[in-house]
Amino acid sequence: MQSANMNVMIKAARAAGRSLTKDFREVENLQVSSKGAGDFVSRADVAAEAIIRETLMEARPNYGWVGEESDAVEGKDPTRRWIVDPLDGTTNFLHGLPHWAVSIALEHKGEIVAGVVFDPAKDEMFMAERGQGAFMNAQRLRVSDRSKMIESIFTTGLPFGGRPELPEVLQQLARLLPMTAGVRRSGSAALDLAYVAAGRYEGYWEKRLNAWDIAAGVLIVREAGGFVDGFVPGENPVEAGEVVAANGSIFETFAGIVRGS
Repeated sequence: MQSANMNVMIKAARAAGRSLTKDFREVENLQVSSKGAGDFVSRADVAAEAIIRETLMEARPNYGWVGEESDAVEGKDPTRRWIVDPLDGTTNFLHGLPHWAVSIALEHKGEIVAGVVFDPAKDEMFMAERGQGAFMNAQRLRVSDRSKMIESIFTTGLPFGGRPELPEVLQQLARLLPMTAGVRRSGSAALDLAYVAAGRYEGYWEKRLNAWDIAAGVLIVREAGGFVDGFVPGENPVEAGEVVAANGSIFETFAGIVRGS
């Protein structure tokens, strides 16, 4: 049985997904002008967040709010807040790649208690509530049971635009790639975590993230039986903006490799 909060989260995610899907169909027509396409996608992102905010705040007006595209709001109930990314995978969206998602999480007293990651292009709704397991649509999710690194595939984000963390990421890849069946870079942190929960990837790691990128996905992985930690063992990944996630069989080996320990 889904809670009332989960029902409203799903409603908000689907409403935003419909808006984004309509806009996504227009992106291809705008590729002749990179500035025009970029401006259009920015407007699509803001519009989707407005839809989510209206839906959630109408249902729970006392909750707080933090979203990628708008100012944070301190709710009358200081113990609960929504954490929202209306379009995770903006660069994919801009280039007409159908791999992007809506991410909505509910935080209670500093802990994520419910999360939704919705992929409108594939109509896949990943969701979890604390202590209730994780699901994709009506299907129960479990992390992969692979226990050999050489049979496992992993995913991460790669620095772009001259970001200074490139040397560190290249060192991580140099340590990891020889031991695995491959590493992917999909362009959506929310879906990377959802795919770990679904057993499609064995593990995911990335630094320099925002809370809205990973809040929902972290809970979904944990509720699917996976392990999630920060780069500093024991830290809160959502607060730190750094995450290492994998199935239990390989987590320690994988985390040690990407941490360099």
